[in-house]
Amino acid sequence: MVPLFETKEAKARVSHRVFAATGFVGICLILIYRLVNFPKEEQGGGRRWAWIGIFMAELFFSLFWIITQSVRWSVKNHLPFKDRLSLRHEEKLPGVDIFVCTADPISEPPTLVIKFTFYALLEASHFSKYWIPFCKKFDVEPRSPEAWFAKKLGEKDKGTTYAQECLTMKKQYQDMKKRIESAIAKGSISKETRNQHKGFSEWNCKITKQDHQSIVQIIVDGRDTNAVDKEGCQLPTLVYMAREKRSGCPHNFKAGAMNALIRVSSVISNGPVILNLDCDMYANDGDAIREALCFLLDEKRGHEIAFVQHPQRFDNICKNDLYANSYLVVNQVELAGIGSYDAALYCGTGCFHRRESLSGAKYPKDYRNINEAKNNDNRSVDELEKASKVLASCSYEKNTHWGKEMGLVYGCAAEDVVTGLTIQCREWKSMYFKPNKPAFLGVAPVTLDIALGQMKRWSEGMFQIFLSKYCPFIYGHGKIKFGAQMGYCNYLLWAPLSLPTLFYVIVPPLCLRHGISLFPKVSSLWFIPFAYVFVAQNAYSICEALSCGHKLKSWWNLQRMLIIRRTTAFFFGFVDCIVKQMGLSQTAFAITTKVVTEDVMERYEQEMMEFGSSSVMFTIVATLAMLNLFSLIGGFIDIIFLDFGALGNLMCQIILCGLMVLVNVPIYEALFIRKDKGCMPFSVMFKSMFLASLACLLPYV
Repeated sequence: MVPLFETKEAKARVSHRVFAATGFVGICLILIYRLVNFPKEEQGGGRRWAWIGIFMAELFFSLFWIITQSVRWSVKNHLPFKDRLSLRHEEKLPGVDIFVCTADPISEPPTLVIKFTFYALLEASHFSKYWIPFCKKFDVEPRSPEAWFAKKLGEKDKGTTYAQECLTMKKQYQDMKKRIESAIAKGSISKETRNQHKGFSEWNCKITKQDHQSIVQIIVDGRDTNAVDKEGCQLPTLVYMAREKRSGCPHNFKAGAMNALIRVSSVISNGPVILNLDCDMYANDGDAIREALCFLLDEKRGHEIAFVQHPQRFDNICKNDLYANSYLVVNQVELAGIGSYDAALYCGTGCFHRRESLSGAKYPKDYRNINEAKNNDNRSVDELEKASKVLASCSYEKNTHWGKEMGLVYGCAAEDVVTGLTIQCREWKSMYFKPNKPAFLGVAPVTLDIALGQMKRWSEGMFQIFLSKYCPFIYGHGKIKFGAQMGYCNYLLWAPLSLPTLFYVIVPPLCLRHGISLFPKVSSLWFIPFAYVFVAQNAYSICEALSCGHKLKSWWNLQRMLIIRRTTAFFFGFVDCIVKQMGLSQTAFAITTKVVTEDVMERYEQEMMEFGSSSVMFTIVATLAMLNLFSLIGGFIDIIFLDFGALGNLMCQIILCGLMVLVNVPIYEALFIRKDKGCMPFSVMFKSMFLASLACLLPYV
């Protein structure tokens, strides 16, 4: 029987392996140089300590580089065959339960996809009776009304009927949007609206965000023959759930919400496949579910697959990807490379799960087909809601395996990654699928502080996994492939990567300022491995980025953001993780704000970096930029006027400092040139100049 999907090796495998082999030789020669040229005592204690530090930094970089090669060694891509799926399974396709999680209707815009507050969901259910037939009639893609009207309005090529119906739909959508946003602005729902649905009786003046009972409301009952759109077609079941929250009872953030949804959905719909999405995402391809089912229903390999992970993609990336939020190389190379070991990372959203695997089941050797598991429960809506509330209560999980062996794992800020790992260690396999047309699109951060805050949370949570019993080299030993264990660490070691990066952007510039050489002379043979590794790595990085869809300028922006992330977000993530490991703090969950003002959005579209606050992270960014500028200028002055012969000894550090200055040009603009609200505050400029000057003026020991 022909398969429902095929797997192909990615191109350029040979060229990558040649680069990896020669790069490894170059790295080994660099480490040998550090060992055989260790400074003697008479050369000064300061140079010896700097040498030890740079050796340790380069050793960590080398080990991390080897780990990054594991995800590039054998990249594979997958192609589903939807036509074969239709021919073989059209009449018995399994049901799919879609979970959409949200935490804050203010930080995350409710009309982006219309889903999170009960009122917004109720309004969306009314609007869907008209929107769904419109989508079917005119083959609308994407089916998010916000995205559709933003991109498609004005097209007249489908005739007058289309134009008229499009304007009618737009008016209906805008009216609904105004009602929702007005309700959120007022903080209340009108009495007339509350009387339209019994669900509003669940709320009273005593309910708060962190203290309320379980709320489960079946807004549309898919079993009801009267639940139809304006064309008479059956509507799917639509449910609103808010799990119980009480002070003193840990709710375990998104992992707790997902586990409650798994239990509640098992009573109401019990679809054998679960798709989970974030609240700021919308479906960009109506065939996404069918494509995922090609993997899960394949007769030869489908029974082994626990989940199918899609890449996270965004529809608000500016022209040259200012904050490096597109993750093109990560999506197209790294995650695909980990997936080649049958261990695709679970990224927390855009993922199709097999219900059994997500509910804690171990892979059964004799498992062959998805259990349709149709819900034949004949209980009334009220009875189902009552039963579901128990499953969403605070006390339900006590003395159970939920959060440990069942559902998403608790106790980690990166609950998605560790959950995927535990599923794979129960002998399930996972698939990474990156279609040419993005299946789902979300909203990327459009300010630097929000982007760094998000990276801090990710790096902290993933390093927490590395330090826990779930470390892939320990927990995954003998359960997943060694390449997959290394692939996980490509991300789990983000936080400690900050330490060698900080050393490299601080110590070599200061040594340049004091005329201390840390690299071989340009005329020395030892210069060759340094030059080769630097040129080869950057040339390969550029080729890889361009092949993934980056432009040269967006690659340059990525290099800037890598330095900024490592020296700020990753560093604070490292510190916070160590503090929590020592028991001095507890895990917290920070929501990534996606709502910004018009002037901020304007600067983002003009590709101007957004600062505007006295953040500690911005102070670090500015201080490092000024330190490298002062060191470069001071070093050049000393070489020109005091010792021109030292140029050959210090050339590597001059190049390093020069590149840091070039990459930080937007930082200097924000410090000294820009006058808009997004520039660096005066307090940040003052502190950065003071700290950088102090570091440069400190005497050399």
